[in-house]
Amino acid sequence: MLRVHFTAEDFARTRFAARPAPLQELHAALTTAVTRSGGPLFAPWRGRVLRSLPAASSPLADLVPAGRPPSFLDVLGDTVAEGFERIRATSPVLVRSELERVHGAAPAPRWIHDLRGGDEAAWHTLRRAQQAAYETVLAPVWSVVQDLHREEFTRYALTAAGHGVAAALTGLAPGSRLHEGVWEWPGAAPARDVRLDGRGLVLLPTFHHPAGPLLHDAPDRPAVLTYPAGPGLPPAAEGPAVSAEALAAVLGRTRLDALRLLAEPHTTTSLARALRVSNATASSHAAALRAAGMAATTRTGRSVTHRRTALGTLVAGAWPP
Repeated sequence: MLRVHFTAEDFARTRFAARPAPLQELHAALTTAVTRSGGPLFAPWRGRVLRSLPAASSPLADLVPAGRPPSFLDVLGDTVAEGFERIRATSPVLVRSELERVHGAAPAPRWIHDLRGGDEAAWHTLRRAQQAAYETVLAPVWSVVQDLHREEFTRYALTAAGHGVAAALTGLAPGSRLHEGVWEWPGAAPARDVRLDGRGLVLLPTFHHPAGPLLHDAPDRPAVLTYPAGPGLPPAAEGPAVSAEALAAVLGRTRLDALRLLAEPHTTTSLARALRVSNATASSHAAALRAAGMAATTRTGRSVTHRRTALGTLVAGAWPP
């Protein structure tokens, strides 16, 4: 069982990652492929991944013997380059201690010894391996991962707004509970207690790791909890989870365009001009969005200004940019 201990300050500092982290998602995917998580349903995907990994990615297997990755690999970052820079910024003391932990007394490849010593060529080997694995495993489905992340972000935000943080947390992990400031997640292995002590918690969904959670607990930083989400199988590259066409089928194409435009304030006249409709039609669309809580209207003298609300932004975030 995982037990995460919150203080009042931790609840105030709990947040949902605004965007997926490509290296964190990559490491979750590779962990699933190597450890055979997910059972027979994952077998076709696992076979494709392991067969397609290029030779340049093979150093990653040296770095994660027996499925025990060093903690400095678990970083956030909106791009592969940003994530790697955060890995590279890890203190040499932590790099050495983590490599010693995962390898123990077992012999390690030469480049791992060099990495432990801070050799730049060894760091280049790691960066090239991560990039090669990302291009093969995640790049073809990254737009789908982004769409799934927006859905999960929206679900969490609406639950937290309507029912509170406790309901949002337990909603992420079926069977978990929050009791007297402790979030208990039964079945999580290995069993551990994590005390946040005011550092806060970052919640990050993964769509490639069916078993969870994965918790990164670095000193003096917010803990990062990666939890399994999504449809239950790794995403395929056939198309986005939620498309603009699907949302347009609900709202209507012109009203969807209006919602997008209202990311910036518009008068009825400027909205009508941008939509190429009459003022009366633009006013009607703004009124419908306002009635649904997705837009707000303010009046100053004779001037009327419309703008998207937070709910409208969440809905708008459901399609790819």
